[in-house]
Amino acid sequence: MTPEKITGTFLDFYRERGHRPLPESSLVRPPDDPVLFTTSGMHPLTPYLEGRPHPLGRRLVNVQRCLRTTDLDEVGDDTHLTVFQMLGSWSLGDYGVPQSLRWGHELLREGFGIPHDRLHATVFGGDDQVGPDTGALEVWGQLGVPVELTGQENWWSNGPTGPCGPDSEIFVWTGGTPPTGTPGTDGRWMEVWNHVGMRYHRHDDGRLEPLRRPDVDTGMGLERLEMVLRGHRSVFEGDGFAPWVRGVGGLWQPAEEELRLVCDHLRSSVVVIGDGVRPANTGRGYVLRRLIRRTLTTLWRGDPTRSLADLPDEPFTRTLDQFRQRADIDELRDLLLGEERRFRDLLRRGRQVVSRHLSRGPLRDEDYRHLHDTYGLPRELVDGLVAEAA
Repeated sequence: MTPEKITGTFLDFYRERGHRPLPESSLVRPPDDPVLFTTSGMHPLTPYLEGRPHPLGRRLVNVQRCLRTTDLDEVGDDTHLTVFQMLGSWSLGDYGVPQSLRWGHELLREGFGIPHDRLHATVFGGDDQVGPDTGALEVWGQLGVPVELTGQENWWSNGPTGPCGPDSEIFVWTGGTPPTGTPGTDGRWMEVWNHVGMRYHRHDDGRLEPLRRPDVDTGMGLERLEMVLRGHRSVFEGDGFAPWVRGVGGLWQPAEEELRLVCDHLRSSVVVIGDGVRPANTGRGYVLRRLIRRTLTTLWRGDPTRSLADLPDEPFTRTLDQFRQRADIDELRDLLLGEERRFRDLLRRGRQVVSRHLSRGPLRDEDYRHLHDTYGLPRELVDGLVAEAA
């Protein structure tokens, strides 16, 4: 299945069950939102999950582009990405988690053809405030899907306070052997879909208050599902990364982990720029700047003459198309190259400055602060220059 067919199958399944399609939101959050980027499909729906009536009704479905900086250091493994597409469905006080899980199982089995014996579920096993999620346990038992009981791994919250509740995660076996173990004991079980029962509101003192209107929020990563359905070894073999792998790999032949990081960060940078963000020293612009500089740092380890100017147009145009964005390709490329020039200049100045500091001995915290405040050198860049000088 191509990403387009996967998305169409998902949306059609929920439309047939009375869900109204939601328009996709930008990665950039409104000014009154404390979070810089949209991190999940439910993020734009927060007011409605807290009880406000939604103009489209109580059953909703969509595909939403998301960005998570929390997984940045995980990028390079088989499954983690900075920017990804989330397939989501919601019940705003309509049906409960048991119905959601039954539909999820039906779609995975009959819509996507995943064999029954490759499925495993995890369920919240209870803690000192809330008991086990018996509703989810009963459904999985009826469906014959094995279950692993966990603790906080299966408790979802939107921060230290606010809506929260137990969730049930669906895993698919990705190993080349018959399935063994559980998601908690064997990493070849990969999470693809999370079904959250938002039943409580957590207060500042940690107290849980039952919501007057419990909701259901589900989210499934498109790139991970494509990996499962097409038998790929990693998300980087999917259609969304093929142009980047050809472009970056064909030009520079980096090691696999470096290739993955560069492809992820460049693709993510294009999507962020496509939503109107520009490089800066703070906020969203700093996240973009960091992605670009991590890309260049990785590329220049092998050869400092490498330049983003050598990349073909195809990865840029394909990414904008896949994320349903409009942007001027020439302007986008000029922006990246401008950042490349600034970073080269910063590295040239930084080497001289860091060398002078190192001549006086190992760097102290006050040296790092001085280098950042006076020369604009972040700690991670200084550490790289120190390692380079060693």
